[in-house]
Amino acid sequence: MSDQAKDERAPEEIEASQASGERAEGGVDGDYEALVRLLKENEELKDRALRIAAEMENLRRRTARDVHDARTYAVANFARDMLSVSDNLRRALDAIPAEAKASGDAGFKALIEGVDLTERAMLSALERHGVKKLAPEGEKFDPNFHQAMFEVPNTDVPAGTVVQVVQPGYSIGDRVLRPAMVGVSKGGPKAAAEAPVEPGPVNEQAEKDA
Repeated sequence: MSDQAKDERAPEEIEASQASGERAEGGVDGDYEALVRLLKENEELKDRALRIAAEMENLRRRTARDVHDARTYAVANFARDMLSVSDNLRRALDAIPAEAKASGDAGFKALIEGVDLTERAMLSALERHGVKKLAPEGEKFDPNFHQAMFEVPNTDVPAGTVVQVVQPGYSIGDRVLRPAMVGVSKGGPKAAAEAPVEPGPVNEQAEKDA
């Protein structure tokens, strides 16, 4: 179309052409804004999904830990009550005079063996449920599992060594049911400091599971 023909167009045609161009330009801007909005919404949804996944993983770990603790420590209160029964059986055996044990009376000997067997059976049953006896004589005093009742002067062993167990203790899992009541040495050389634990190689699978 020549310039003269363009100039000869009616004003209405010129306005319509300009409006059509403006609509086309506005349509492009609108599509761009919609795309930006959709991308932003997509990022928000992805972030929300990641947070939900992390929360679910934390919940799974907490649940697994709670189930493990419930299985391990469910009998803790019952086991603690049974310790007094075991103590009484041991006291009964310790209270029997040596002369009576050596008397050779068949009935009395059978009674002693029965009480001893009952005590061992009870301790064995507790051990099957994760309860362990603490008899730490000769070990380093550990305030987490031992209760010091008195000190014993002894220069032959390092200070802070358990040299006498007044009453055995018991633990279940990594928890103490009853601390062992002990006598601790004093006056000896200081115990050698434990060597620092060197970190081992990184376990990548453990890092992923953590």
